[in-house]
Amino acid sequence: MTKIFIAGHRGMVGSALVRRLRAEPGVELVTRDRSQLDLTSQSAVEAFLAGEKPDVVVVAAAKVGGIHANNTYPAEFLHENLAIASSTVHGAWKCGVRRLLFLGSSCIYPKHAAQPMTEECLLTGPLEATNEAYAIAKIAGLKLCQYYRKQHGVLFHSAMPTNLYGPGDNYHPKNSHVLPALIRRFDEAREAGLPEVEAWGTGSPRREFLHVDDLADACAFLLGLENPPDWINVGTGTDVTIRELTEIVAAATGYKGRITWNTSMPDGTPRKLLDTSKLTALGWRARIGLSDGIASTYRDFLREKASGAVRT
Repeated sequence: MTKIFIAGHRGMVGSALVRRLRAEPGVELVTRDRSQLDLTSQSAVEAFLAGEKPDVVVVAAAKVGGIHANNTYPAEFLHENLAIASSTVHGAWKCGVRRLLFLGSSCIYPKHAAQPMTEECLLTGPLEATNEAYAIAKIAGLKLCQYYRKQHGVLFHSAMPTNLYGPGDNYHPKNSHVLPALIRRFDEAREAGLPEVEAWGTGSPRREFLHVDDLADACAFLLGLENPPDWINVGTGTDVTIRELTEIVAAATGYKGRITWNTSMPDGTPRKLLDTSKLTALGWRARIGLSDGIASTYRDFLREKASGAVRT
């Protein structure tokens, strides 16, 4: 029996990991919510790990948000995510955890990195200013895993997913990421019979989107490798413009009105597409197409809304 602690199991990523890993034979899952364990506290994390003695730790916990949230609360994004990374990685090593998988983000790569972005472009240029604080914390977590592995021989490694979506996402009207924000905006506009919906920016930036269940499957795959890379990209290898994404969401929600573009709002990084050739060569690729994934996510959103469980 392999005991796996999933840090952040109630978030979108953590919930997907629970769904996926629960299906694995010979796996015992361990979880704690925020009221039970403060992941920013080194002493609390060490005491918990010493008592539970998990074989594997998966760090899916993070303070996350979209452009507005990252711009407004950079100190909190940097401090909280640094603390989570430091407490879990150091605590896992100190308590004898054999393996740890740290989940980062594609925002760790330079704003103007060559596309698609390979793992080797890390730290080769300036970051996107609107989410620099979050990116720095995730880079620190990745490097902690790399250096604890190098110095202490533990199997600590990282996965860098592209933009994620799926059940359990955050639908806050201001602090959410682009895809859930669009789902909520178009759903509300359809219900209210509004003639138009405003989207931010020019619609020209290109983005890659990965369903969270595909990420969970990739994590299960990586945990099965004997010698995984220090960090590896997880994505679909394809991207769409924000304008195309907006039209897909409008169609999924059944909205029939006009879409207008507020070009005074920031676009963010011009393009973010991961090079997933390393993961593909190892034998894994995403299976959920974007249109199907958005349609199923909208159905999940409607169920969550009906039950009062929508995260905001």
